[in-house]
Amino acid sequence: MQPMVRPVDRCRVCGRDDWLDVLSFGETLLAGDFQDPADPPGDRYPLDVAVCRECRLMSLRHVVSPEKLFEHYLYVSSDSGLITGHSRRLVEHSVAGLGLAEGDLVVELGSNVGAQLAMFQEAGLRTVGVDPARNLAAAANERGVETLPEYFTTAAAVRVAERHGPARMVLGRQCFAHIDDVHEVLDGATRLLTADGVLAIEVPYLVELLANNQFDTIFHEHLSYFSLGTLHRLFGGHGLRVFDVWTAPVHGGSIVVFATPEASPRPTRPVVGEMLADERARGLTGEDVYRRFAARVERVRAEIGDLVRGLVAGGATVAGYGAPAKGSALLQACGLGRAEVAFCTDTTSLKQGRLLPGSRIPVCSPEEGTARRPDYFLLLAWNYAEEIIRKERRFLEDGGRFIVPIPEPRIVSAQTVTA
Repeated sequence: MQPMVRPVDRCRVCGRDDWLDVLSFGETLLAGDFQDPADPPGDRYPLDVAVCRECRLMSLRHVVSPEKLFEHYLYVSSDSGLITGHSRRLVEHSVAGLGLAEGDLVVELGSNVGAQLAMFQEAGLRTVGVDPARNLAAAANERGVETLPEYFTTAAAVRVAERHGPARMVLGRQCFAHIDDVHEVLDGATRLLTADGVLAIEVPYLVELLANNQFDTIFHEHLSYFSLGTLHRLFGGHGLRVFDVWTAPVHGGSIVVFATPEASPRPTRPVVGEMLADERARGLTGEDVYRRFAARVERVRAEIGDLVRGLVAGGATVAGYGAPAKGSALLQACGLGRAEVAFCTDTTSLKQGRLLPGSRIPVCSPEEGTARRPDYFLLLAWNYAEEIIRKERRFLEDGGRFIVPIPEPRIVSAQTVTA
């Protein structure tokens, strides 16, 4: 039986065991393990971060069993305007820019409830999803997006190819960083792709994490924190050439890396070399940038906790806006619980009526949260700050305020929005 948690002895990209320790959050609960009020608090697991001195992969030092993390998963693809627009852009670029044609096959790993693949279907493409969360795979199949309830492995890729033929695109959006055996995934992708096929991998961008102090994105599901340089090296070891890369404003700042078999006629765009040079100029191949990040995280963790506790001590009511896993991670990192944050709102019905892990803060619907009228909303879904603040203009006009915690805690009022 696979252990529930095991240490990472060697880098999952290059195999070396020379690490720079960056941060330790101690032992925390799983950020996505929302609990029934009758459940016990749950188990804690070590949450430590290090950087490989050879390939500069930033990684957790421990891996929690994926069966524990993903077989019943509560994250559902967002339908926000930002995410929907990005998803449509991917489809449009795949057809107009990458030459995918009607009837071509797109396979998505970590396909969730099939929202992205449904857009590819609308464009006339055939699709197959592969996702280990059985509840989400069932929801995708119900909406007409064929989805296999399993992990994307070489064996799974071969079965897809035998049934549907080779794929013009293998897509992984915001799931590749969750995967321990990345080499198995890439072996599967190369077995499945056509000679000019495209592997498109979307990950939160390490540059943004470091520059904007996004420490709340560090939790047990996110095993890896990738730069383009590390992905470039990883893909090259599997005969894949990075030929294009996008930056995207989703999930706090992400990159979409496009790779193709080495012999493919697809030309490599200059942006690839430019971004690799920019990463070197920012110091990602050194060590100081990671040490400065760690120091800033420790300072901001304390500032957020002190700010919220001070407001509550002064008689204010603070609630959480959104209950993403990163919000759970932030609350645990800052030592905030039910005594400071009265409740959290979230649009995901699967989370409503449950408790955030660690903090034990109850989750309710946005409608209930509005009716309860807190003085402050701690904006745990800060990556949608602009969209949310615009949507919640009435809350601000009625005297409410938002606390935006990342990259530095700041208070937003009706006056500061109009200033």
